[in-house]
Amino acid sequence: MTIAVTAGEPAGIGPDLCLALAQLALPCPIVILGSFDLLAERARMLGIDPAIRVYQPGDQRPGVSVLDVPLAAPCVAGRLDPANARHVLAMLDRAIDGALSKEFAAIVTAPVQKSVINDAGVPFTGHTEYLAERTRAKHPVMLLAADNLRVALATTHLPLRAVSDAISASLLDTVLRVLNDDVRRLWGVSRPRIAVCGLNPHAGESGHLGTEDRDVIAPALARARAAGMLVDGPLPADTVFVPRNLSNYDVVLAMYHDQGLPVLKHAGFGHAVNVTLGLPVIRTSVDHGTALDLAGTGRADAGSLEAATRLAMDFAARARPA
Repeated sequence: MTIAVTAGEPAGIGPDLCLALAQLALPCPIVILGSFDLLAERARMLGIDPAIRVYQPGDQRPGVSVLDVPLAAPCVAGRLDPANARHVLAMLDRAIDGALSKEFAAIVTAPVQKSVINDAGVPFTGHTEYLAERTRAKHPVMLLAADNLRVALATTHLPLRAVSDAISASLLDTVLRVLNDDVRRLWGVSRPRIAVCGLNPHAGESGHLGTEDRDVIAPALARARAAGMLVDGPLPADTVFVPRNLSNYDVVLAMYHDQGLPVLKHAGFGHAVNVTLGLPVIRTSVDHGTALDLAGTGRADAGSLEAATRLAMDFAARARPA
């Protein structure tokens, strides 16, 4: 069972985090996809000498190896260069190909810089969307987890003014099905209890504060219940995250990015994990960005990458045939 870890934006903290991962005693093989030369240079900057070997397919010894994906241009810590955008995508492509072929049991991704990939002329809205396109997954769902708190998103990287139009009956039907199925599959929860946030304040106040909750979300939840799912809502988002309410649920479905994730990151920033549901492969990631100002300084916290790697191992072990 080999876990692939992509090193992310080379000018950011991704290489630093991968080197920190190499210093842990992890129970299964970990292969870092990144530039061997860059990792060696960053290790010198950080004053560490991690035990890293060259990746050999089929090697099941515990520990960390590197599958070399060369840089397209020299990299300076903290300084973005669009010339290396193709390097970032090449790491992802190799990890995806390996996961689809079962060479890798799961993919863990260090953070990328979306802006510099777009600056290179490659339309890129995020890992989630890229992975879905490359694996031909029609309905990816973003979920972040911190300990027992899990928050999924009905919509992801959209301007706020576009959210209402995006929330349709078909979208919610699909997201609820994917969420229910993958919380069962990945976490082993036999019948997930799902709390669904309303879109508008107070879940629309019976149509007085917007009609989406009454006319779109509530009927979708009724259909989900008729299909046997345990769903409640639409619930006011300002009270669903009260601890005594959360204790009744296995996962919360928020309608948009900044409705659910500020709460999740407040509760677990630094050890939260981003999970992409609805893919034919297992993928986890960190809960933070590239932190260019911390690259090469030794001050980057690897807690989220470690948590993402350990969760990927748990998922992969659960998915293995008995």
